[in-house]
Amino acid sequence: MSRGTGNGRRGGADTGNGARSGGGKGSGKGSGKGSGAGSGARSAPGTGTGTGGDGTGEAVRVVEEALKALYGNDDRALDTAASLLAAAPGADAELARRGEEFVRSLWTRGWQPADLVRMARRDLAEEHVRLLSGLVRAETARYERLPHRWQAQLDALEPAGWTADRFSYATGVLELYRLLVRLPRLDAVGPVPGEALPPPVAGEPKTLSRIRALLAKAEATTYAEEAEALTAKAQELMARHSLDEATLAAGAPSPETPGALRIGVDAPYEQAKAILLDAVATANHCRAVWSEGLGFSTVVGFEADLDPVELLYTSLLVQGTAAMTRAEAEQRAGGRKRTKSFRQSFLLAYANRLGARLSATSRRVAAEAPTLLPALATRDVAVTARTDELFPETRTSRVRAAWDEDGWNHGTTAADRAGLGARARGEID
Repeated sequence: MSRGTGNGRRGGADTGNGARSGGGKGSGKGSGKGSGAGSGARSAPGTGTGTGGDGTGEAVRVVEEALKALYGNDDRALDTAASLLAAAPGADAELARRGEEFVRSLWTRGWQPADLVRMARRDLAEEHVRLLSGLVRAETARYERLPHRWQAQLDALEPAGWTADRFSYATGVLELYRLLVRLPRLDAVGPVPGEALPPPVAGEPKTLSRIRALLAKAEATTYAEEAEALTAKAQELMARHSLDEATLAAGAPSPETPGALRIGVDAPYEQAKAILLDAVATANHCRAVWSEGLGFSTVVGFEADLDPVELLYTSLLVQGTAAMTRAEAEQRAGGRKRTKSFRQSFLLAYANRLGARLSATSRRVAAEAPTLLPALATRDVAVTARTDELFPETRTSRVRAAWDEDGWNHGTTAADRAGLGARARGEID
């Protein structure tokens, strides 16, 4: 399926098979035409609890008339609607209330705060991101508790607020709302605000805290050998943590089912980044499916594996980007100009080589506990089944990239320095 269909791509670490795309429910880029929520994003006046209005009167009439411009393709209609809103200060509260309703409807259609911000940042401008941040904060303030991972997404929001003349402000609001009502439905990767939630867990698991601390040190150090040992220890902790969880699940009367999370895969070089994420996920008993048109990958796995996968991927991307920058500086010092093909080849080689090393570390750790292999196999089958349920149609597409031999060699060397082999075992406590 072609770019822009929103279908997932299951990335492969083999650079000849860069991404397998699948039939998720999303269709089209966020601001694409014809895939919108249409009237499904509308709620009856007066049902919101945000900043706005009593649901009757002139304010509602003005806002209803202005919002008709969201469902057409004529920018002149949007300008007319913005003029109408700019001339009606009494409609501001009702307009904000309707925005919160649009956001609320997206929760029920599979979207989360980070997903919305990603689309706004990609397709609109910084002022739209600020407007969205205000809507999301206002809408989520209604709930006593939020689903797991949502608070971290809220904490990462941009500051709300944008100062502009009334016409410019109304135009920005309408542009944002037009994006929101056209976003496709996604498969849910967790509960929706307002639904029954599992009991809250106090604090962060000890192992995850240790992994986080090791990777933070690896990113901060300027010494390749130290980063190598720290990152290797983090991957080993992840592998042993997964074994521990498999042991607990094997003795549980009702084992948990796999969950999922979305991780942004941003331009540039998003294909190489998707392959790197797939390598990290696969080595840690998860699956990753890349939705290229929507700018994220969905990682499917058991809950205990999902957060470590995100941590390691993010850290390896930071380390790889830093190594690429150093390699470019060395090349420029030698009088050779580096190009986009150098950077792309570097990151592809980095992802390809790391995939092999990550998997080797996981196999080595698993081999130390052969009695747990059946439990791990059972969990892998469950993860694969859940992935196929979410993405029943996937395909693998070949990487199309300009080739740069120096970039590939430097990327392979950087992956080797990331040090995920057995020799780093036990070096960092």
